[in-house]
Amino acid sequence: MMSLSSPPSAPPPPGTVERWAWDYVLSTDLAHKLEPPPVPSVWEPAPAPLRRLARPGRPAELRISERALKSPGPEALRNPARRAQLFHAFLHHELQAAELMAWALLAFPETPRAFRGGLVRIALDEARHMRLYAAYLAAIGHRFGDFPVRDWFWSRVPAAASPAQFVAVMGMGLEGGNLDHTARFAERFRAIGDAEGAALTERVRAEEIPHVRFGVRWFRRFTQAPGDASPQAQGSASPQAQGDFETWVRHIPPPLSPLLMRGDPMNRRDRSRSGLSEPFLDALASWTERAPGS
Repeated sequence: MMSLSSPPSAPPPPGTVERWAWDYVLSTDLAHKLEPPPVPSVWEPAPAPLRRLARPGRPAELRISERALKSPGPEALRNPARRAQLFHAFLHHELQAAELMAWALLAFPETPRAFRGGLVRIALDEARHMRLYAAYLAAIGHRFGDFPVRDWFWSRVPAAASPAQFVAVMGMGLEGGNLDHTARFAERFRAIGDAEGAALTERVRAEEIPHVRFGVRWFRRFTQAPGDASPQAQGSASPQAQGDFETWVRHIPPPLSPLLMRGDPMNRRDRSRSGLSEPFLDALASWTERAPGS
């Protein structure tokens, strides 16, 4: 099996879904990132080779920084420039999410086509969110590229060595955390009279719920023992069926931890709507960093 540091193989054949994903990740054209071309209907003939792209293409308009700008507080958001900074960060998070969905399609070619097709649909959702955020920025006199960006997701998510780890990190982890963050910021935008910003953030929050649900569903499937026909494996409402918390923690590659995937306050309503059980959410809410070996 190819190691995580091995160079990728040759590009997929033109006109395939895999080549669409390859081109999206590596493109240095901002317009391509914001509005990718239509997805082909043809998949690469099986078995497709494993491809793990090390890094994305970055448009010249984006200035990459090793350090993130400090997130503005509730009162600072009254300043349009500080609001623009925050929405700019939101947009870049969506870009990384879209790219990493395409990355996973290439990195895990052995997964069911239904899973890989779902990754494509989520990538397109994230690109649409990017365009919504870009339109908001334009309305307040800014554009994508006005602030430095940090490829934080890219520095960590590709450590996922299996599809179960990928959905644990992206679907249940980072996108689950985004349900918390978007709910919190929507309240802050509404409090300062930014109805448009609040509505946009709430729209993205609502559309992220199916993304988390996708991650929960496939995490269960990828971690289910072969031949397990128990009620839990078939999708009952038990805590195990909803995604065992300890199993999830074991599938998060270090140095990531549940603390990085939990907002304050935690948006339990939408996390529950995404398929996470109350026992799972209780465990997440009470989780604290543990000493090595504990």
